[in-house]
Amino acid sequence: MVRLAPEALLWDVDGTLAETELDGHRLAFNRAMAEAGLPFHWDPSTYLPLLRVTGGRERMAVFLEQQEGCRPSDERLDALQRSKQAHYSQLVAAGEIQLRPGVLRLMADAAAAGLPQAIVTTSGRSAVQALLERQLPDHQDWLAFWVCGEDVSAKKPDPQGYQLALERLGCAAEGVLALEDSGHGVTAAHRAGLTVLATRSASSSHEPASHFAAAAALLDGLGDPDVPCQVLRGPACPEGQITLSYLQRLFPGG
Repeated sequence: MVRLAPEALLWDVDGTLAETELDGHRLAFNRAMAEAGLPFHWDPSTYLPLLRVTGGRERMAVFLEQQEGCRPSDERLDALQRSKQAHYSQLVAAGEIQLRPGVLRLMADAAAAGLPQAIVTTSGRSAVQALLERQLPDHQDWLAFWVCGEDVSAKKPDPQGYQLALERLGCAAEGVLALEDSGHGVTAAHRAGLTVLATRSASSSHEPASHFAAAAALLDGLGDPDVPCQVLRGPACPEGQITLSYLQRLFPGG
C-alpha cells in the first residue's frame, strides 16, 4: 500500500528543533560551573567531544570524573544540573535560541494534515518546556506528548525513548518518521524500527557520514523559501524545503 504521508512525526529537540547545544547548553554549563567555583570552561572544541555522552547530567559526571579522578556525588551532580537548567532557561527566555529554518513550517503542515507529532529527547523536561514556551507559545498543542530524559532508564542511542513514544502513539514503527540531527539519535530511531530524516547541526557537523548511514536522507536542514536546504544524501529536493510529500518518498513505495 502506498503511503500518502507518514502516520506520525517524532521530533528530537537539541540540534533538530534548534541549535541548542553550542549556544545554549554549553553556555549554561559554563555558567553553572563558574557559579559553583569550578575552574573549568568548555569551549566548542572541548564540548563537542563530550556530546558522545548523552544527557547533560551524565556528561558532567564523566567530565568531572576525568578531571578530578573520582565520580562526583549524586548530590553535587543534582545541584550542578539544577543550576545549569536555570541558566539555560534564562538564555532561552532572552531569545538567544531560535528554531532552525523549516521547523515551524513543517510542524504547521503536519498539524494541518492531522498528523500526530511528539517529542523524543534526552533533554530534561524543564529544558524542553523553556524552549517550547518561548518558540511555540501558541502551538504546543501540535505536540501530543514529550518523551524526555526523565522518562527512560537508557538514553539515545538506546531506542527506549522511541519505543515508549510508539506505545503512546499506538502506531506501528513502519509508519512513523523520526527527525534527528546526531548519530546517536539516528541509531536510536533506527533501532526502534523508524524511518529517519537527519539534518546535520552545528553540534553534529564533526560526526562522520557513517554515523548517519541508517538515515533515509541526510540534509543540512529542513529549508525555507529564503534558506533552501541541501541534500547530502537521499532523494533530491529541487524546491529546497522539506515537505510532507518529500517525507512520503522516504518510505517504501512512497
